[in-house]
Amino acid sequence: METAEKKYTFKDFASDQEVRWCPGCDDYVILRSMQKALPEMNVKRENVVFISGIGCSSRFPYYMNTYGMHSIHGRAPGIASGVKLANPDLSVWIITGDGDAMAIGGNHFIHLLRRNINLNIVLFNNEIYGLTKGQFSPTSLVGQKTKSSPYGNTQPPFQPGELALGAQARFFARIGGNNPKDMSKIFIESHKFNGTSLIEILQNCVIFNDGCFKNVTDKEVKEDKQIYLEQGKPMIFGKNRDKGIVLNGLKLEVVTIGENGITQEDLLVHNAKEQDPTLHQMLVRLQNPIATGIIRSFDDITLEERVDALTVEVKANSKFKKTDDLFFSGETYEVE
Repeated sequence: METAEKKYTFKDFASDQEVRWCPGCDDYVILRSMQKALPEMNVKRENVVFISGIGCSSRFPYYMNTYGMHSIHGRAPGIASGVKLANPDLSVWIITGDGDAMAIGGNHFIHLLRRNINLNIVLFNNEIYGLTKGQFSPTSLVGQKTKSSPYGNTQPPFQPGELALGAQARFFARIGGNNPKDMSKIFIESHKFNGTSLIEILQNCVIFNDGCFKNVTDKEVKEDKQIYLEQGKPMIFGKNRDKGIVLNGLKLEVVTIGENGITQEDLLVHNAKEQDPTLHQMLVRLQNPIATGIIRSFDDITLEERVDALTVEVKANSKFKKTDDLFFSGETYEVE
């Protein structure tokens, strides 16, 4: 991938289009975080592509001064895969929502993760269909009252991280939609990752699902309700940095440092690079606190690398060196 010849600023990645999201929406935070992260990736602006599906989040490409496409519902992974495989030098980003990715686009979503194509997915999760005015989505909670479930949603929700790891995702991160600083850092790390990266953003919808993540993202509670994971560091959290995570049998358990003889050395140390996803799955499922940051980042061979290796092998073992060799092999005849 070609590096940028000039040092960009976030203004270089902002288009001249009026941003048309509801006032107070976390989408503004995500947009600005991406615009601030891109200059740090040192990629030529003309080599950056944003592909979106349908939904509030999918307006994103209009607001980026890069190449992009507002595609069709749920099909952004297929289009983005074609873009990346046709031109591997591009930095390709999929912008999607919980409905776009995991309802109509669920099949495309899981197979992209399985294949491990070298591109990035940013999943805006607000647990609702916002653009179509407030129907329940695949991540809406049981009992949640919406325009399409006035008596309460009866369908158990998907957990994006569980679904992703079940589909063999090699990179999964999660971050609150009101945390621009760490969000930009995660975007930069996902760009560096060789393979499919997925970033779930806990994004508030101020109109149809306001406060959906306030119990973990509000400023007053987030230090006690979130644990921000960092590679190689102990799993510590809390306003006083006195809480931690240990493994008790087959479950993760919250402990207090200094109580019952617990010291920092007793805490689990985060290893996102571990091939076995067992602990990553446990962290994804953790509810109090919820895990944020880069939960999994396992380097694995990509689809492109597999295809390239197979192509070399087939060519080396083939008796045909050019197309004519194939056309005129075996029995042939001429039509006069």
